[in-house]
Amino acid sequence: MASVNMTNPDANNGDVKLITSLLGRHQDFPVKDILFLDIFPILLDPVAFETLISHFMNRLFSHTIPNTPNKKIDVVVGLDARGFLFGPIIAQRLGASFVPVRKPGKLPGQCVTVSYEKEYGTDSFQLQEGSIKAGQTVLVVDDLIATGGSAKAAGELVKQCGASVAEYLFVIEVSICEGAKTLDAPCYAIVKA
Repeated sequence: MASVNMTNPDANNGDVKLITSLLGRHQDFPVKDILFLDIFPILLDPVAFETLISHFMNRLFSHTIPNTPNKKIDVVVGLDARGFLFGPIIAQRLGASFVPVRKPGKLPGQCVTVSYEKEYGTDSFQLQEGSIKAGQTVLVVDDLIATGGSAKAAGELVKQCGASVAEYLFVIEVSICEGAKTLDAPCYAIVKA
């Protein structure tokens, strides 16, 4: 992944340019031959962070919510840990609940668990039982999608609760990995890398 392609046809080009310009780039992290795109510089700039959140909200109100059964999102699921940065803000603006999906042993009480394959092995995700109700419409949020293993696992957790995913939102999609093709609902990313 040597370059960032800003040709996302659904994206407002000004938003994409600003967000892309602020992404940190770290070669050979976490392993050799990987270019790591770092979202944290966006959080240092309040205008850029608001642009990112507003971009997601515009996407939701123009494309996602009109196509949901009750014309609303009931729950926003944020993936451990960067999904926690965007998920609660989006949930608050939607008037929805926020539910964290975490690694095993991080949540108290009874949990629903699913295992998944990722780039470097196998892992598991959990959410607290009862945090998502049957029939609810869910939005899954994270910073990046590559192979799609963690996002797909979150979708499986939502299904186990009897709910459905309306859309998966990401700041960055590593297109060459084709993770979006593994998901059970539409996938949107601001930046395609």
